[in-house]
Amino acid sequence: MKTENKKEFLDILEKYQGILHKVNLIYFHNDADREDNFQEMVYQLWNSFLSLKNKESIGSWIYKVAINTSITKLKKDSRFVYNENFPDTVEEDIETGMERSEKSKLLLNAISELNETDKAVMLLYLDGKSYEEISEITGISKSNVGVKINRAKKTLKEKLKFLSDGK
Repeated sequence: MKTENKKEFLDILEKYQGILHKVNLIYFHNDADREDNFQEMVYQLWNSFLSLKNKESIGSWIYKVAINTSITKLKKDSRFVYNENFPDTVEEDIETGMERSEKSKLLLNAISELNETDKAVMLLYLDGKSYEEISEITGISKSNVGVKINRAKKTLKEKLKFLSDGK
């Protein structure tokens, strides 16, 4: 691979690595799984980089690869357990640039209990993606995106209400 392609890839990776961290937070609950998955996502991005035709929608491409890689790892990894808690590490919060208040931890935990497709849809929705972009990234119809978002919102509201009532 040419040096300019490597440089371009590394620049894109640096600019969009937050997407990889967000996906990891939603799908994986411990540092070891997140680290393994992060490496796999970078590998998959690298493998498909030269064949990327539309470099104007790089963010969507990264989301698609990251989500699909994560779902594939979950299916292959029989030891994965959904009920682990997110770690409380300040270093990780700073590294990922994500605010980890108590409310955001509760929301992330609630999202992590959704099925793989709903997790992806809600992650993209919360990141401000349009229904059309979510449809393109996940491969589900635009109208189904709306249905999934509404159902997931209802489910999350019920889970979060139950959690706040239980405290």
